[in-house]
Order: sequence, then C-alpha cells, then structure tokens
Amino acid sequence: MDLTKEALEFLAEQSIEPKERQLKIGGQDYIINKDGEPVLVEPVIYKTKDPLRLNTLSGLVDYIKSSNLDYNTDHAYLHVVDEKTVELKSALKEDRERELLAVATAIVPEFKFNSYMDIESFNIALQSQFVKTDDRDILLKVVGNLKEDNVRSTGDDGISQAVTIKSGIATAENIKVPNPVILAPYRTFVEVEQPESKFIFRMQSGPCGAIFEGDGGLWRVEAIKTIAKYLEEQLKGTRVQLLA
Repeated sequence: MDLTKEALEFLAEQSIEPKERQLKIGGQDYIINKDGEPVLVEPVIYKTKDPLRLNTLSGLVDYIKSSNLDYNTDHAYLHVVDEKTVELKSALKEDRERELLAVATAIVPEFKFNSYMDIESFNIALQSQFVKTDDRDILLKVVGNLKEDNVRSTGDDGISQAVTIKSGIATAENIKVPNPVILAPYRTFVEVEQPESKFIFRMQSGPCGAIFEGDGGLWRVEAIKTIAKYLEEQLKGTRVQLLA
C-alpha cells in the first residue's frame, strides 16, 4: 500500500464529513468512498448540443459581443475556413478537442460559370448576381442589344469577339467585346467587398453566352483576407484570436 492510499484511509477512519473527504492529488480531485478507497472526480465538461448557425458576419460579431463567455479567460478562436464559412471555436478542452460554438455561412447566388446559357438568362444573371463594374456594363450592352439571332458571322480572333448590336431604331454598330473582363460576382459575405477577378467571355450561336473563370482561384485568397480584416476591425477590444 502506498503512502497516498494510507493517507486517504486515515482520513476515512477519522469519520470526516463527506465535504471534507475531498482531496487533491497531483492536480486531480479525489473523494474517499465508504470503503476508504480513493475515487477520481471526473471534471464536468459543458458542451452545447449544436453550434449556433448564422448567415452573416455581423450576426457572428453580435453573438460574440453579447455572449456569456468571458473571453478574457475562456479563449476562443475565429477560423476563416473559406470565402463562405467562418467558425467560432473554444480553446482546447480536457479531452483535447475544441468545441464548435458558432458557424457563419454566407448565402450566395448560384451562377453557372463555365457553362453557356441563353442571352436572356445571361442578361438577368449579370444584373442580379454581379456588382456593377465597367466591364459588366459593357457585357450588358452587348447581350442586351444583339442584332442577329446567332453569332456565327461575328469576328473572332480566338481572344476577342466582335458582334453587331443595335445602336438606334434603325441603325447598328459593330462592337468588340473585351477579353479578359474584370467582374465581381457575389461570392462571399455581403458585409465585405466582393473580390474582382478575370473572366473570359464567349458567345455561341443561339445566341448563348458564358463566362469562364480565368484567375486560377486567386479570388478565394483575397476573399479570406477581406473577411479576416472585417472581423479584426469589428472585434477590437476582445481577446478572440483570429485564424485565416
């Protein structure tokens, strides 16, 4: 029998009240049972059943600022997972896991990149799913005023296409469509600036139009940086650590 057990049995023999039979050994809490045996008191770990789910960065910021968590002692981490997802996690628990406290997921429109669509649908999508830019307005001028029913006769050097568009009641003019075009689709949280990137605009007979992504996904990195900057500014004064 080791000295620790002997000490615990001695306390049991002294008929010490239950609340006084608690003992801390090696940083852990023990209590003596009726047989004089030490029983480890397992720590109680409180976890939420499900994380809070939000759709805006402002909602996530409001939750953090109004939460009952004391962020001065209970460290928490904000992880910008990608351009559409931010997670709020707790510090490491006793079981070496982080509790997922809240998740913000951006609601973004679904645009069919790299796929041809009829001109009417393409026109509507440009107006409703893209931020107003000079190149967007040029594309709208082209697809909204096409004079011919197909584009087989248009000039095409493999990079830029020239089409005939209506410029008045009975007149027409040729216009060369720029390529690549700089556009800013809605692809991340509405609270931050939408990242611009290069696209290739092409047309086919029908007529149909399509834009193809042309920056290799670099816009995602820019979106993550923009989200992180927004959260950093909004959460000044808290000790929530930001990871991006």
